[in-house]
Amino acid sequence: MKLAVNITRVLVGLLFIFSGLVKANDPLGLSYKMQEFFELWGMTQFYSWTLGLSIFIIAFEIIAGIALLVGWQMRLFIWLLLLLIVFFTFLTGYAHLSGKFKNCGCFGDCIPISTKTSFLKDIILLLMILFLYAGRKYIRPIFNERISMLIMVLATVLSLGLQWWTLNHLPLVDCLPFKKGNNIIEQMQMPANAIPDSTVINFVYEKDGKQIEFTADKFPADFSSDKYKFISRYDKVVRRGKNNEPPIKGFALIGITNQDSTQIVLDHENALLLICEDFKKPVSKWSGDFSALYQEAKFKQIPAYLVTTQPEKAKEILAGSPFADIQVFKCDFTAIRTAARTNPTVYLLNFGTVVDKWSYRNLEQATKKIRSLVVKYPDQKPIPVDSLPGGQTGFPMPIDSPKIR
Repeated sequence: MKLAVNITRVLVGLLFIFSGLVKANDPLGLSYKMQEFFELWGMTQFYSWTLGLSIFIIAFEIIAGIALLVGWQMRLFIWLLLLLIVFFTFLTGYAHLSGKFKNCGCFGDCIPISTKTSFLKDIILLLMILFLYAGRKYIRPIFNERISMLIMVLATVLSLGLQWWTLNHLPLVDCLPFKKGNNIIEQMQMPANAIPDSTVINFVYEKDGKQIEFTADKFPADFSSDKYKFISRYDKVVRRGKNNEPPIKGFALIGITNQDSTQIVLDHENALLLICEDFKKPVSKWSGDFSALYQEAKFKQIPAYLVTTQPEKAKEILAGSPFADIQVFKCDFTAIRTAARTNPTVYLLNFGTVVDKWSYRNLEQATKKIRSLVVKYPDQKPIPVDSLPGGQTGFPMPIDSPKIR
């Protein structure tokens, strides 16, 4: 019994640490998944709580996992883990049984698993933690109290510090469809191995004051236009397909004339995208660094665009800034949240391929990257490196990129 309890303790502890670290790589991902649940339950007033709740749950998973490994405060942590796994089992069970979620976000975007697999995983974990609770008397601390406390303090600093870093400097491991090396145009296409949903056409007619539904191959024997009045028709999914959604959805860059300019932007040899979901974060926190980047891009004749959910507000807020003339595009809220894990995020694209991307806190790196680019200009000869400030290679006058409407 003692050996089984301690083996189970190690397995559960390692699984919680792994789960927490994977999600700590992208706390916003878990936050957005929570918002999906709240939206489904009609509890959108709790949206503002989701990031804080996400950070707390992730930190607790890591801290509790390490506490299990060192055997510290087992009476407390086993109770807390039991409560947490009951909560997780409810969520994954609901996600699976409702059929309204494709994955629950249990291991983030890096390890997507189906809701069924996640639900079964949580049931097994629930049984394992119940077993630990029954045999908690066999769990003893590995270290003395002082060393155990030091380990737990370090675990707390690690769990919170890692999340702070990724929230401010982008995920350490990028598992999103907008990651470096991916071509946005290709990611917007349906996967080659996609299996579409199987659907049947359902008709709704009215007969003798009652609505009747039937499929196209099962029309009533007495059907006639004088007996049946058409109400509507709809497609009903009878079998779900597989892998039948493109990785990137809703990424459309709409200009002031409501024209879709996505393809035009992605066709540039080089282009900068400043993706800013909204302007809750003061522009003053990043405007200085972006101004330097913007001027460097103009010098190299690299077009720069602002992509946001609030184009009108963007024009108002940026008026008077060194980049007030930047072309502004509106884009879908969900697409922007997927593309920009910091607000804002800057992308460097090459014919639609993500060359690099930076958090607003790392725009100096972006400026250095743009400065290092060798850009070809038709009908112009490069100025010798020594004649430009900072050892740059370029041309005498910055040329604004053409406006896209």
